[in-house]
Amino acid sequence: MNQPPRQTVSYLTRRFREVGLEPDHRLGQNFLIDINLLELLARAAAIDEHDVVLEVGTGTGSLTGIMATKAAEVVTVELDGHLHQLARETLEGRRNITFLKADILKNKNRLNPEVMQTIREKLAAAPGRRFKLAANLPYNVATPIISNLLAGEPVPHSMTVTIQKELAERIVAAPSTKDYGSLSVWIQSQCRPEIVRILNNKVFWPRPKVESAIIRIEFDPEKRARIPDLPYFHTFVRSLFFHRRKFLRSVLIAAFKDRLTKSEVDEVMSRFSLGADARAEQLTIEQILPLCEAFRERTAEKEASD
Repeated sequence: MNQPPRQTVSYLTRRFREVGLEPDHRLGQNFLIDINLLELLARAAAIDEHDVVLEVGTGTGSLTGIMATKAAEVVTVELDGHLHQLARETLEGRRNITFLKADILKNKNRLNPEVMQTIREKLAAAPGRRFKLAANLPYNVATPIISNLLAGEPVPHSMTVTIQKELAERIVAAPSTKDYGSLSVWIQSQCRPEIVRILNNKVFWPRPKVESAIIRIEFDPEKRARIPDLPYFHTFVRSLFFHRRKFLRSVLIAAFKDRLTKSEVDEVMSRFSLGADARAEQLTIEQILPLCEAFRERTAEKEASD
C-alpha cells in the first residue's frame, strides 16, 4: 500500500517538473506544505471509523492519505486531471478512497449531484456513518461549497477546512462589526463555527497574497430546527444584506416591493420595535429568525387573500 510522501516544496516542485505542470491559479491551487498543519486539520476534523469524508481539492493526495488512515471512506474531488491522476498513482491500493475527477459545483448555487450521490451511497453502506467535509479548499470556491452544503442534504456533521482568513472572519463575525453579513447569519443560524488556527502564507506553495485560517464549523440540528423554511430564510438573509449600509426599512421595502406595501412592511417592523434608523448589520440572529418568519407569514396571508 503506497504511503503519501511529505508534501514539501522540494517534492511538489520536483513532481510538477516531472509532469510538465505549474500550479493553476485559476483553480485556486495553493498547496499546504507544513505536515504538522495537515495533521492539525485532520485532528480538528475528529475523523474516525464512522466518518465518510468529502475532500475538495485532492492535490497530490497528502491530506487524503492522512484522513484515509482514520475514516471509513474518503471521497476526494479534483478538477485538475493531472493532479487527479498523480494522487491516484500515489495512493494506489487504498481501498477506502474514491477519486473523482469533477467540479464540486454544478453552478454557484448547487453542488455537483454526482458527487453528492456518491456521498449518499457511502453513508448508506453501513449503519451509523456520518458525513464530514475536511479539506484545504481552493480559495475560489470556498464560499459556495460551505454555503451550499448547508442548503441541501445530507448536511455535514462538521466542516473543517482551510480558507482565506478574511472569509473565516466573516463566518464567525458578530453583529455590528464590519465582517458581519449574510454568510455570518446563514452559518451561525445552523452551526457553531470556530477558527482553529491562523496560517501565515509561508506555509503554502505557491505563497498566496493573503493569510489563511483553519476553521471548524459544527452543525447543530437544534439550531436548524428553528428555521421552518430553509430556502426562504436563505433568500431573506441574502436580501437583508444585499445593501448592507442602507436602512433596514428601505431594504425590506425593496425586497418585498411586489408582495407587500410600505405600510405592511412598517407594520411588521413595528412588531419588533425596529425604528427608521435600524440596519441589518445591527440585528442578532435571534432577531433575524422571528423577523424572517413574520414576513414569511405576512406574505403568505396576503397571497391567500388575493
